[in-house]
Amino acid sequence: MQTFYFSLSVKYDYCERFYEPGFNTVVMTDDNGKRVQLPVLNLRPFVGPTGLHGRFRLTVGDNNKIKEFVKVN
Repeated sequence: MQTFYFSLSVKYDYCERFYEPGFNTVVMTDDNGKRVQLPVLNLRPFVGPTGLHGRFRLTVGDNNKIKEFVKVN
């Protein structure tokens, strides 16, 4: 199992793309510089009126399947 931490600050205008057909994944860089690809459907619950902001933790299993994606701050 691996755990990744991200600080995200994305304006609402960009977050609107998360709902467009064909926009299925985003690539993020964690605090240690590791690039991780994540389905946008995991980000959608955290989009608010000002966009997507906060600190997040991603936990993946040995098969690289997402076990947990949560806002920690």
